[in-house]
Amino acid sequence: MTQTQSAPPPSVAAAPPQGAAGQAPNAQSAGPRGAVAQWFEGTPGRMRAFLILAAAMSVVFGLAAAQGFSQSDGSLERAQANTAQLVRIQAIHTNLVSANADATNAFLVGGLEPPEQRAHFVNSMAAAAGLIADAASAQPADREVLGALNKTLITYEGLIEQARANNRQGLPIGSQYLKDANSVLQDDSLPLVKALVEANEKRVDTEFDGISKGTIWILVGGLLSLVVFVITLRWLARRTHRYLNLPIAAGAALVLLTTVIGGVSLASASGAAKDTRNSEYERTLALSRARIAAYDARSNESLTLIARGSGDAFDKAYNTAAAEVDNQLGKSSGTTDGLQQAWAEYKQVHSKVREADSSGNWDGAVVMAVGGEKAGTNDSAQTFAAFDASSSQQLTASSDAVAGDLTDARDGLPPIGWLGIPIGIVAALLVAWGMSQRLEDYR
Repeated sequence: MTQTQSAPPPSVAAAPPQGAAGQAPNAQSAGPRGAVAQWFEGTPGRMRAFLILAAAMSVVFGLAAAQGFSQSDGSLERAQANTAQLVRIQAIHTNLVSANADATNAFLVGGLEPPEQRAHFVNSMAAAAGLIADAASAQPADREVLGALNKTLITYEGLIEQARANNRQGLPIGSQYLKDANSVLQDDSLPLVKALVEANEKRVDTEFDGISKGTIWILVGGLLSLVVFVITLRWLARRTHRYLNLPIAAGAALVLLTTVIGGVSLASASGAAKDTRNSEYERTLALSRARIAAYDARSNESLTLIARGSGDAFDKAYNTAAAEVDNQLGKSSGTTDGLQQAWAEYKQVHSKVREADSSGNWDGAVVMAVGGEKAGTNDSAQTFAAFDASSSQQLTASSDAVAGDLTDARDGLPPIGWLGIPIGIVAALLVAWGMSQRLEDYR
């Protein structure tokens, strides 16, 4: 019997695994991370990475440029405002010591003091009060100390009025009231003024130092951006064999131009501010300090005579103040010979006043110190008035020069402060445009 052999069953190939939808997995099934990774794969992906990096650095550069110009412009503005406040505070100081010099000198006359001297005292105190109000409005940080100063001046003026009233009646106690008033001014009022001067000097120095920091912002931002641009252009040239991408090159040129113009402008403004700081600003401080010390010396000259033989302490105070005037005038570059001569003439008359007082001629010393018809043309009042007028004129000129120089420095800044961010955005758009041209080659 013949046995029939059956054919083997056909081989069955293994079926591929199916996903949830019965289809093979694709790139989307890997999730968002896989999609992002695929977006940066290959040459097109690297182009996109360079695009993002260069565009981001362009915007960062715009922010840095805006910050740099804002820093310098703000520092210049604040330096100008704080310098004006410092001059204002020093003017308060000058008016106070000027008024005190009038009060002590007028006390030597006895009875009613000369009307013009009394008017000068009143005007000086009124000017000080007005400047205190202006200073409190200009700088809120000084208001508390200025309020305390105002209270001490009320006490000072009250003691001066009591001294005047007793002096008109020929009562010796009037000199004690005058000394008490001088003590209030020296021990209570002027320390507050000096604290305000120191605080405002620190503010001015801080702002002058801050002007140059704006240059750092724009230079660092510009150099970093240009490095990214150069790397991007070099990579593109090697990959695509097209040696110049005009839009990206234009973006780099825009960043370079802004960096150069901005850096030069900020450096110029910083240099101008530095010159102002080392010249007119220092001259303003020196002249102001010289005038304050001169009025202090004038007060101590009168107090020495009022003490009638027991004024050694006041005479030493005069010598200290006079030495400070010499020191400050020596530091004041550009001071005219006329001012130096006026101060020298006042010191010569003071020496004669002290010589007359020391030799027992107290009345003659008082005549020379007070001035008037009896003194002729060689008296302390006239020579000091000449110094006062000359120093006041030069102080006004130097303080105006500081304000003018800082204003010119601000006006010389280009408008990159508000153009910085738009410039960064334009550079970023140029990068996107240039890179999109190369990406088109891969589609």
